[in-house]
Amino acid sequence: MPNLNKLRTAISGGRGGDPATDASLSRLARLRISLTVFFALDGFLFAGWVVRIPAIKQQTGASASDLGLALLGVSAGAVVTMMFTGRMCKRFGSHPVTVVSMPLLALSIALPAQTHSALTLGLVLLVFGAAYGSLNVSMNSAAVDFVAVLRRPVMSSFHAAFSLGGMAGAGLGGLVAGSLSVSTHLLALTGVGLLVTALAGPSLLRHTVPTAAGPAAPSKGTPAPRRLDRRTRRLVVLFGVIALCTAYGEGALADWGALHLAQDLDAGAGLAAAGYSLFALAMTVGRLSGTALLERLGQTRTLVAGGVLASLGMLLGALAPTTWLALAGFAVTGLGLANIFPVAVARAGALAGPSGVAAASTLGYGGMLLGPPAIGFLADWFSLPVALTTVALLAAAAALIAYSARNLSAPEPALPTDVTADQARAVVPADAPAVPRH
Repeated sequence: MPNLNKLRTAISGGRGGDPATDASLSRLARLRISLTVFFALDGFLFAGWVVRIPAIKQQTGASASDLGLALLGVSAGAVVTMMFTGRMCKRFGSHPVTVVSMPLLALSIALPAQTHSALTLGLVLLVFGAAYGSLNVSMNSAAVDFVAVLRRPVMSSFHAAFSLGGMAGAGLGGLVAGSLSVSTHLLALTGVGLLVTALAGPSLLRHTVPTAAGPAAPSKGTPAPRRLDRRTRRLVVLFGVIALCTAYGEGALADWGALHLAQDLDAGAGLAAAGYSLFALAMTVGRLSGTALLERLGQTRTLVAGGVLASLGMLLGALAPTTWLALAGFAVTGLGLANIFPVAVARAGALAGPSGVAAASTLGYGGMLLGPPAIGFLADWFSLPVALTTVALLAAAAALIAYSARNLSAPEPALPTDVTADQARAVVPADAPAVPRH
């Protein structure tokens, strides 16, 4: 009996004792691993497609402008399906929608290699974008639910997984580009996507988020529909605008950063190409440290500090007189932007569930869609360095909006009845690696 009593009292220390509690903790840990794998795979597949765009352009015989219009299909398809996916997540659950969306993305990634004109490329990219948008809303909705139960700000670690998967996909794609045809490479990515989904999907379906305790907790298996009031909708839009401001910067740097280094600062081709890689690496580092940063500073301070840092970094990157100072600016910008989008999406999801995630993601994609052409028009009217300063202006705007919303937050969810706050923090230590990475 003394031993039994010790087991019962051990729960308060988070070291086990109650089989039900141990099972709940194990379920949370396995769920985090499964979600991390899906985020990493998403980034891996998307980056693998991106590095083959030049070969696709040559295959289709598209001009630069025709290719640009065809590539809009990705964003258009994603934006169209995002709000629809939010409703699907409410009806069927975010985990099943995620597991269905990933194979659709994997299958659609092979389609561009079968096209031979800009028109057909644009049409298949609509399908690819639709699958990509659906997957990102459902994954982020699942991550928001997980964060609510764990009560630790680990959203950035999932996005770090996406960034790492993207770096791996781009690196591997660059290595095989000279030896594999586009069709073979993209078909291989399809196989990887289907295989990983088959391995990780059942775990994601099996390990659902434990039911939270509290007066408003829904009955088991029953969704808790609620009509959003006007104030909540405004807050969701506000956090969506923050996501837009930061996604604008990501899109602008992806498409124009290397050109700025080469054209305005006379950097060599290799050094110019390293500009975006440095930005992406800094963003990944920032996201890996995001949980610790959020626990130390809180969401509002993290958003404000990130926006200010990104704004200062982009001013340096756009206006610096030397390549090395510009590269330093790109790195600082990546660190600043790293956690803003994940936190904004998480706040929107905490306020409105999958619909909030969908709304914030849609606005974010709007920013990524708006950034590159806006920079192009401004570069024609003024100059590319001046055009890139708009990234700094929008990052500062994101910081200002976040500060203005500092006293507006979502209600804090309760933990599952069989898991204490200390035990939830023990599922993954603060300094543990977030993922097997994307």
